[in-house]
Amino acid sequence: MYRSIVFAAALGLAAGAQAEEKQWWPSKWGADDTLGSFNMLGPDLALKAAKLIKTGKTYRLGIVTGSDTPAYPPRSFEVTVLFPNQYNGSSYGDNHFNFFDDTMNGWMGVGSQIDGLGHAATDGVFYNGFKGKDFATVDGLQRMGIETYPPIVARGVMLDMAACMGKDMLEEGTAFNRAEIQACEQQQGVSIEKGDVVLFNTGWMKLLDSEPERFGKVEPGLGVDGA
Repeated sequence: MYRSIVFAAALGLAAGAQAEEKQWWPSKWGADDTLGSFNMLGPDLALKAAKLIKTGKTYRLGIVTGSDTPAYPPRSFEVTVLFPNQYNGSSYGDNHFNFFDDTMNGWMGVGSQIDGLGHAATDGVFYNGFKGKDFATVDGLQRMGIETYPPIVARGVMLDMAACMGKDMLEEGTAFNRAEIQACEQQQGVSIEKGDVVLFNTGWMKLLDSEPERFGKVEPGLGVDGA
């Protein structure tokens, strides 16, 4: 939910009252909840999804992440390959064992990722009304970190929004909402059910290698009503 930006200090009290009227928490799962829709996941949902498998075909959803992966400033990602203690022809043990290892120096928010509910906020307020100042420390989040969420095993529904909207690729800034999503469901003959993982194809990945600078800026995606 978006809040109006108030530029005049004199309007601060009125703005606070307005924000209070539009309060979007607590969560339907309770005032202490930190999982959100992850609450829907569980053994029953996983078993239901497993029964849909017919051919065993798999798909890689992530991308290879490296130093040339587009990253929103000031993010960066660097990998250094090392040959630990094996220089000048040295090796380990009687069998002359060798190995490479690597180090990574960079931001976690580069490339493929799943963000936890402690990632984004509106005016300093995160999911379920939690304030960043109450749970964020320099060495990690004290709640809503991605490590606190359960494994995601559920039925997947892929909606080709680009095709449904008559495009090869949706332009940057294009938002699709409830009406477009429902129309695409009907066009493809599928339906989104409770607990499903919905994948939207916008065609934007076509730019990853060909136009990395454009890829890393504004993109198409869910509008507020669509979410």
